[in-house]
Amino acid sequence: MRYIVGLGNPGEEYEMTRHNAGRMAVLELVKKEKIDEPKFNKKLKGLTAKGEIGKEKIQIILPETFMNKSGDSLKPLALSVKKAENLIVVHDDIDLPLGKIKISFGKNSGGHKGVESVIKAVKTINFTRVRIGISSTNAKGAVKKPSGDKLLNYIIGKFKPAELAEMKKVAKKAAEALKVIVSDGTEKAMGEFN
Repeated sequence: MRYIVGLGNPGEEYEMTRHNAGRMAVLELVKKEKIDEPKFNKKLKGLTAKGEIGKEKIQIILPETFMNKSGDSLKPLALSVKKAENLIVVHDDIDLPLGKIKISFGKNSGGHKGVESVIKAVKTINFTRVRIGISSTNAKGAVKKPSGDKLLNYIIGKFKPAELAEMKKVAKKAAEALKVIVSDGTEKAMGEFN
């Protein structure tokens, strides 16, 4: 069983926000793979659905906790350190430009509170992450990220129309990457999508 977790904040007011990029990508996978609509699972404190990609069984988990409590949805799974290697966490990344995805394995949180919560819950960093860029760039293509008080407003702010159009393309790319991770492994997906 592979566990695919889309990080974000619950509720309609957060649906099209930058912080929900991971959740948007996982919902794109659900749509593409014709997986049943995720339903609320009280034990996992999130929306969950089961399905298959090829011959591999998957469980989709969309935490219905706020971002910094995302790990609460994984605690009831009681994943061993070995089983945590079957975990794929999809989340926004302020250090990457919008339109980019980056796949990694066994990396620290990079300051992302949702990922920190997941690491604390599963007691290891040895899981796959699909990071989705949410930052705008300057004319030279360098990331322009806000700091201080502006940072929070930026990440929980809604995508502008042009950004949302780009995000929809990125969600499709991330869904493809998730399929490759599940069917062919993280290494293959890194080679193809990084």
